[in-house]
Amino acid sequence: MADLSAFPITKRWPARHPDRIQLYSLNTPNGVKASIMLEETGLPYEAHLVDITDDQSHTSEFLSLNPNGKIPAILDPDGPGGRPLGLFESGAILIYLADKSGTFMSSDAAVRYETIQWVFFQNAGMGPMFGQLGFFNKFAGKAYEDKRPLQRYVDESKRLLGVLDRRLEGRDWIMGADYSIADISTLGWIRNLITFYEARDLVDFDSLKNVPAWLDRGLARPAVQRGLEIPHRP
Repeated sequence: MADLSAFPITKRWPARHPDRIQLYSLNTPNGVKASIMLEETGLPYEAHLVDITDDQSHTSEFLSLNPNGKIPAILDPDGPGGRPLGLFESGAILIYLADKSGTFMSSDAAVRYETIQWVFFQNAGMGPMFGQLGFFNKFAGKAYEDKRPLQRYVDESKRLLGVLDRRLEGRDWIMGADYSIADISTLGWIRNLITFYEARDLVDFDSLKNVPAWLDRGLARPAVQRGLEIPHRP
């Protein structure tokens, strides 16, 4: 039985199954990357809800695992060399779980790095830009009289969607015939953009040639459907 007592996060979120990967998350667009990947791989895990609306990601216990105070984070009792490993940043978690499971990323070095570049494309581009669009379209930013910030993020979001749309021309998935961590990284954010952020019309989503069908294919996967609800919001 793995001993996780050296990790303060387990004091606030005790592990009922310490031999399994511990997931600390909420089903936000970033959070579901980890839960979808865990569901897709079949790796045994235990999910702990970190309620960011109650600032739980900034408690001392959570910060001991992720000093950046963001979900998701994981704690693998059987990390490299058989030693426990704590990990944060959704992109890093996807790459780690792909390597651990031997799935959803090619073993061919060139294809591997190409896959990683599309994960980074989502992390560095779509996530921040879509999040800002959501702020100015749905949340406190709606009250700003100056609409230039909203338009800036609408324009950049449309540009990024166009990049993805061109990439998907003639492809079922971002990497071609094979579903990968590039798709897992991106699905939740685009779903969130057109539903929760209410930006479907703003970004002319239905005018895209390839992204809507790709999104439908991804959302139809049973593991994606399960992962999108893990952990449930309070």
